Amino acid sequence: MSNSTENATLTSARLDAADPLAAYRDRFFEPADGSVISYLDGNSLGRPLRATAANLTAFVQGEWGSGLIRSWDEKWMDEPTVVGDLLGATVLGAAPGQTIIGDSTSVLLYKLLRAGLDGQAGRDEIVIDRWNFPTDRFLVEGIAAERGAKIVWIDPDAATGVTPEDVAAVIGERTALVLLSHVAYRSGFLADAPGITKLVKDAGALMMWDLCHSAGSIPTELDAWGVDLAVGCSYKYLNGGPGAPAFAYINSALTGRLQQPIWGWMGAANPFEMGADYEPAANVRRFITGTPPILAMQPLKDMLALLAEVGIEAVRSKSVALTEYTIALVREHLVPLGVELSSPLDPAHRGSHVIIDHPRFAEVTAKLWEAGVIPDFRPPYGLRIGLSPLSTSFAEVEAGILAIRGVLASMS
Repeated sequence: MSNSTENATLTSARLDAADPLAAYRDRFFEPADGSVISYLDGNSLGRPLRATAANLTAFVQGEWGSGLIRSWDEKWMDEPTVVGDLLGATVLGAAPGQTIIGDSTSVLLYKLLRAGLDGQAGRDEIVIDRWNFPTDRFLVEGIAAERGAKIVWIDPDAATGVTPEDVAAVIGERTALVLLSHVAYRSGFLADAPGITKLVKDAGALMMWDLCHSAGSIPTELDAWGVDLAVGCSYKYLNGGPGAPAFAYINSALTGRLQQPIWGWMGAANPFEMGADYEPAANVRRFITGTPPILAMQPLKDMLALLAEVGIEAVRSKSVALTEYTIALVREHLVPLGVELSSPLDPAHRGSHVIIDHPRFAEVTAKLWEAGVIPDFRPPYGLRIGLSPLSTSFAEVEAGILAIRGVLASMS
C-alpha cells in the first residue's frame, strides 16, 4: 500500500468515525455477499431501507389483504395529499395543501408546464436551458409545438450553470414560464433558486423548478422563495424505489387559477358522483388524474420518516462533507492521470454529486461495475459520483476513487 493510499484510508476511517449520521447507514439494505464494494450512484437510484421490506409485507397483509376495497374509503383516497403534505413539510418547505404524489416525473412536468403556459394569457414564451435534462427539454419542445409557443433557450456556461444574470437577459413581457433544474443533472451545479425565482416573478412570469437532483439532499423553501410550480422524482435521494411516483408542488395562489390538461375522475370535485361533465376539485387534488399508485408510495413514506428524524439540514452537511472529500481524492489520485474535475468547487454551488471527465470513462465504468464499484456514466465522457448522505460512507468514496485510479492506470 502506497503512502497516499494509506493516508486516504486513515482519513476515511477518521471521517466515518466522526460522522454524526454514520449509524443511519445500518438502516439501509446492503448485499450480504459483499458483491457491492462501493455504491456511488445514489442520485440515480437510492438504496432500499431495511424497514421497507417489513412495511411492504405488513401493507400487503393488512391494508390491502385485510382491508381490501374498504381501504380506499378508510385511507387511500387521501394518500396522495397526505404523503404530499409530509414531503412538503420534511423536504420542500411547503405548507399543507400544495403537494401531491402520483404519476411519473414526465407526466407531472407535462401537466404543470401546460397548465402554467395556458394560464398566462398574452404570454407565449417558455424559457429553458440547453443543459437541462432531456425529458425537460423534450417536453418543452412538444408543448411549444402543441400550443404555438416560442422557446427561449439559455446557453449557460457548463462550468457555472444557469445564473441569475443568464435568466435576466432573456425574460420579458412575453415570458410565460421559466423551467430550470435546481441541481444540474450532469455537473451538479446548484442554482440560485431564490434569486432566480424573484427575477422571474418580478417579470410577471411563473417559475417552475425541477427538483429531481436536489429533493432529499438539499433543503428547499418553496413557499418562502415564492416558487410557483415544482416537480421531482422520489427514487433518488428519497429512496422510493425503481419507478416510484413523482411529486408535484403547486403554490396555493395558483391552485384555483390553473387548469391541468389531463382530466381524470380522481381529480374531479366528486369522483364517485360519476357526473356527466368534468368539474375539477377546488383544491390541489385537481392535479390528480388517474388512480394513485398507493403501493408504490409506501417506500417513500419510510424515507420521509427517516428524513424527519434526522433533519434535512444535517443531511445537507453530510452531503457537503462527502463531496468535499471526493474532490480532494480526485485531485490527489485522478487528476494526475488526465481526469478533469467538472463540478463546481464551491460547495455553495454544488449539489450532492460530482462529475469527472476522461475520454475512456465509458470503458472504465463498465469495468468498475464488474468489480462491484458502481458509479454512473453520462456522455460524452462523464463519470458521475452520486453521494446519498444517509447511506454513503467516506470509506465507500475512498474505495471508489482508488478503484477508478486502478482501472485507469491498468488501461494506460
